[in-house]
Order: sequence, then C-alpha cells, then structure tokens
Amino acid sequence: MSDLSSPAAPDLDELVPAWLAWSEVAAELGVTPAKVRTMVRDHELAAAVPASGGGPHVPAGFLQDGLVVKGLPGLLTLLHDNGFDDRECIAWIYTDADLPGRPIDALRENRGSEVKRRAQALA
Repeated sequence: MSDLSSPAAPDLDELVPAWLAWSEVAAELGVTPAKVRTMVRDHELAAAVPASGGGPHVPAGFLQDGLVVKGLPGLLTLLHDNGFDDRECIAWIYTDADLPGRPIDALRENRGSEVKRRAQALA
C-alpha cells in the first residue's frame, strides 16, 4: 500500500474533483472507519492525502449509491499487481486517455470490462 502520510502532489488533488474522509466513507457505506482502513489495505478502495497536512481521503467518485463502484476492487487489484501504489492507481483511474473518457467514468457507467482490458495491457 502507498504511504498515505506523504503529502499529495498538487496534480492529484486537481485530478480528483471531490474527496471523502474515511469517516465520511464509513457513513456512506454503513461501516466503521476501521473497516474503511481494511478496505483500503485490501485494495477494495484506494486512498491518498489530497492536500498537504490533511489525512488520507478516498475519491468521492469511488462510491455510488451507498456502495463501492462496481469493478473498482478488481481494477485496483490489477493495478497493484502491476506495481502501482494507491496514489498511482487514483491518478490512472482519473487520467488514462486511452479510453473514451476517464476510467472512473466508465466504471460508474458499468463499462468496467474495457477499463480492465486497458489495465491488463499495462503488464
């Protein structure tokens, strides 16, 4: 897992339009903040420090209708298997220009198979 205590690069904060603190993620998912920490550790979610001096946050776009976006955990596992840390995963999910739109948009629109194919091609 990435070092969540290091300050975020300004570009990551610019890429992700909205962030949620772990307590906010926990409330949205109906779990405890400790469970959110476990979900990040197990690559069900990814977290980073979006602004200098802040704590770790999860991109708000990773949640939809009170659930983790379908396909996100599998995509995060693929990216981690390719050597990405959480910060790199978040950046890839919000910037990959090889798809029509960002991977996060495709996941949220239930077009995860094309995103996974692109992630598999990274190997």
